[in-house]
Amino acid sequence: MPLIRPSREEDLDAITRIYGHHVLHGTGTFETTPPSVADMTIRRADVLAKGLPWLVVEDGSEVLGFAYGNWFKPRPAYRFSVEDSIYMAPEAAGKGLGRALLAELLAALERTGVRKVMAVIGDSANAGSIGVHRALGFQPAGVINSCGWKFDRWLDIVLMQKSLGAGDSTPPKDLA
Repeated sequence: MPLIRPSREEDLDAITRIYGHHVLHGTGTFETTPPSVADMTIRRADVLAKGLPWLVVEDGSEVLGFAYGNWFKPRPAYRFSVEDSIYMAPEAAGKGLGRALLAELLAALERTGVRKVMAVIGDSANAGSIGVHRALGFQPAGVINSCGWKFDRWLDIVLMQKSLGAGDSTPPKDLA
């Protein structure tokens, strides 16, 4: 039975492999060179140091996907807004694991006080990512046309957004 849990150091090989697959074969990320385990270790440590979640979904002992939130922008006024990232192993496609993982990430982000989550989705033809975000209540916020070049073609990014908790109807806890 699949389990969604906080990531651990020992997950980094699988996380790196999953992400590397998307770098080499997909348009959901605009990176063109797969990062190393050391690179992914630094990225994960940065997210966790900010008090933000980095989750994995595993089936048995196999990590099949990961998701995390990181500040949308570094300026202090953005401290209640994050960008989500979610990547699934190819063999996990179509099993509902991505939706469950993203739903748990949203709940974890809300517990940290995040009020707005943005999805910056590589490739306007990325139906899987757009669909899972839409299914979890994300609304379209726009498209930036032809802003990335990968696999010898121009790619758009699709912007989506979702409010968490009270959204913008009340001040954040640390300001109320």
